[in-house]
Amino acid sequence: MLFDFVSTALVTLLVTLDPAGLVPIFISVTRGMNSAERRQVALRASLIAFGILVFFGVGGDLLFDLLGVGLPAFRISGGLLLFWIAFEMVFERRTDRKQNTVDVAITEDHIRNVAAFPLAIPLMAGPGAITATILLAGRTHERPLYLISLILLIGVGVATCFALFLAADRVARFLGATGNVVLSRLLGLILAGLAVQFVVDGILELIPASG
Repeated sequence: MLFDFVSTALVTLLVTLDPAGLVPIFISVTRGMNSAERRQVALRASLIAFGILVFFGVGGDLLFDLLGVGLPAFRISGGLLLFWIAFEMVFERRTDRKQNTVDVAITEDHIRNVAAFPLAIPLMAGPGAITATILLAGRTHERPLYLISLILLIGVGVATCFALFLAADRVARFLGATGNVVLSRLLGLILAGLAVQFVVDGILELIPASG
């Protein structure tokens, strides 16, 4: 059903994009910028991430054909990747990895291209979000309404990131250190369940094929 697809896709995209988790990093990479400059960085990063995710959502099937990879196999491998990301979130390793990426980018580029790197890639449109988008696109089964819904949901997820970026200072103060930790772990648990479901779906599709 469309409602089930929309609800699953929305939760998956929000968890993999992790808007709340990106707020402290956005503050870090835009340190020293004024409000107008931060707004410009947030808008540009959001547009780039949206374009990348839509590309993989629309062209996922073509990519499978070119690489010769079956959707069940990609669902299993993608589910395992998402589970690893969930593991990092629950045990607070994902934040450390993202922060290391930010530190390198600031050192090398002096914040000149932070909208494209590291914000849009790989923090927003990273491996987890791209994998989730391709997996969700595989569930549309070439139904235009489902594909349009997926594109709109990608827009909702990216827009959520953009909105939180604009309110970054207030959000960080509201959540506090404890709030950020609790939210990250809760999202990690949700993502772990979704990741296992992707693996189960892939295995169930392979069983009839092997039989």
